[in-house]
Amino acid sequence: MEIKVIFRTARCITVEICDGSIYESAEEKEIYVNGRFYELTRKAVASIYGLKPDREYAVRVKMGETTEEIRVRTLKEFVTLNVKDFGAKGDGLQDDTPFIQAAVLSCPKESRVLIPEGTYKITSLFLKSDLRVELAEGAVLSAETDRSKFPVLRGLIESYDEKAEYNLGTWEGNPIDCFSSIITGIYVKNVEIYGLGVIDGNASVSNWWHDPKTKKVAFRPRMIFLNHCENVTIQGIQVQNSPSWNIHPYFSNHLKFVDISVLNPKDSPNTDGLDPESCHDVEIVGVYFSVGDDCIAVKSGKIYMGSKYKTPSENILIHQCCMRDGHGSITIGSEMAGGVKNLTVKNCLFLNTDRGLRIKTRRGRGKDAVIDRILFENIRMDQVMTPFVINSFYYCDPDGHSSYVASREALPVDDGTPCIKTLEFSDIKASNCHVAAAYLYGLPEQKIERVEMRRVQIGYAENALSGEPAMLDGIKPVSRMGIFAGNIETLVLEDVEIEGQKGEKIITENIEHLVER
Repeated sequence: MEIKVIFRTARCITVEICDGSIYESAEEKEIYVNGRFYELTRKAVASIYGLKPDREYAVRVKMGETTEEIRVRTLKEFVTLNVKDFGAKGDGLQDDTPFIQAAVLSCPKESRVLIPEGTYKITSLFLKSDLRVELAEGAVLSAETDRSKFPVLRGLIESYDEKAEYNLGTWEGNPIDCFSSIITGIYVKNVEIYGLGVIDGNASVSNWWHDPKTKKVAFRPRMIFLNHCENVTIQGIQVQNSPSWNIHPYFSNHLKFVDISVLNPKDSPNTDGLDPESCHDVEIVGVYFSVGDDCIAVKSGKIYMGSKYKTPSENILIHQCCMRDGHGSITIGSEMAGGVKNLTVKNCLFLNTDRGLRIKTRRGRGKDAVIDRILFENIRMDQVMTPFVINSFYYCDPDGHSSYVASREALPVDDGTPCIKTLEFSDIKASNCHVAAAYLYGLPEQKIERVEMRRVQIGYAENALSGEPAMLDGIKPVSRMGIFAGNIETLVLEDVEIEGQKGEKIITENIEHLVER
């Protein structure tokens, strides 16, 4: 067993307990702080609160007969600004937005804005640089649902020289007007939002989820929106009932999402959990997702933003997370015109999602839409309908059912042709699957370069359901289908076991090199 510090601030510490478990262990672990018992936990990622600034703490973890200890010093803190001293009531009635915003704007470096226990009715709060906000246990930021009270972030604002542009708003990969989010950061740096509190969007079919695809003044807000931000950490809090995507980092770098919970009803529309878009250096660790759409969707613009700014999402690490419910556990695309590179997912648990890994692309995404160096290792899945899906014919957008998108014939490679390069899957066990083990379908004119599957075990549920393994025209519902692989240059299958499939283990179409061991 090894203990690693993965986050610390003046008031709390988060550690990863490396004992070989995925997300949580079968055996409870005892955590002690300076010799005093703190809590029992099964989770691989644990947070310790109620600490004092600039002090050294001994953190000891005991599991069975094994004990490990580390020493860590909390950060310095200058002052604490309590939002109630600025006029916030936390009674769930008064609009506390201006009072909390005043505390935020007044906070000096190396200091804390404290939101204590209470229910704080708010619209949008805007972050500033060099800020720490603690949302304490029992504190709820309860969002307004009247859209007339939210500011609008314009999609594109033309500069006076008519050469440059300023992009504030975005919706599903395009620079389009949207409402400001519950927590909004625009060009801010060095921000920490942490604690045991809750941010509640209060969305329902009576407000934000009614007629969800229609623009009403502007498109729906997110819970947390980070536009061109750097060095931001979100830790500990619970985010729930979002109007649309829960957490949306956008053209932002050096981000951490640690030990948080992201919750939305299963039937809530477009409520992705966490969608990094054109972001660099992102770590997502110890996060629990249960949402109405994809748990994590990595993006880089639909067409305009991807081709103009050519900013891929890259160097993303996702580990010790649990993805429950939703459409996909980890999705790439479909808005990925800027590309996705160097994505690693390891030591994660996928439960009851429609798909495990899901790649969605299509003709028209463009030559910069390159997906490369995607690694999945040490993953456990249960009740996932189809564990692996790569779909190069995803029928999104107004022309999604056109012959240009849907044709299985090889079309000319041009500036609109996307590319999928290398993907590696190793040490993965998927139990109680339903539709198919894997559905991997590249473009005939631009084949997937290389897919490697090593030490993969897939088993089907006793009463497996049928369904369409991917969203593309011409596909029929199936049940217990093995691996379908089409338009791939090199497919490596090493120690791949599938129990209970109907028909052949692997169905291939236009595979240049098939290596099966």
